[in-house]
Amino acid sequence: MGQRGLRKLAGCLALVAGSTTLVGAVDVRGQFDSRILAAHNRERDAIGVEPLAWNSDLAASARRWAEHLARSGRFEHDLDPALEEGENLWEGTRGAYSLEEMVEGWVREKRHFHQGAFPDNSTTGNWEDVGHYTQLVWRETRQVGCALVPGRGEDVLVCRYSQPGNYEGERPF
Repeated sequence: MGQRGLRKLAGCLALVAGSTTLVGAVDVRGQFDSRILAAHNRERDAIGVEPLAWNSDLAASARRWAEHLARSGRFEHDLDPALEEGENLWEGTRGAYSLEEMVEGWVREKRHFHQGAFPDNSTTGNWEDVGHYTQLVWRETRQVGCALVPGRGEDVLVCRYSQPGNYEGERPF
């Protein structure tokens, strides 16, 4: 193959590689939504609670807060009194955890959970040991939206829920 043929082949390969990257980028976004939703719904299904639906407005809200946390290096819940969404936060070494492992971190709190009215549903006596789990499975919650943002050396995952959970005196499910 001559120089002209090699240049033509290189151009075609670059075009194909670029197209694959573009398609992959779109697919990755869809995969994020479906994977994180599936991770939530696996646990909800296991205990007989209705599945959640994806909500892009909640995802946008989660993205704003995740970006704030990543920029500031802080790790704290959004305490805006006007926020009428439930919230779960996760942080870990950048690139070291799958989406499923991140959600599983919240699901693992189930080991401290016992049925009862919130906040009296933790075997440790501390509701914070089950609060992520109870929000994830809260029976009145129907929608979720999440965002994953890289921080300085960590990934920050924020999930927002509607209706929020963890209401005092109510049972999670």
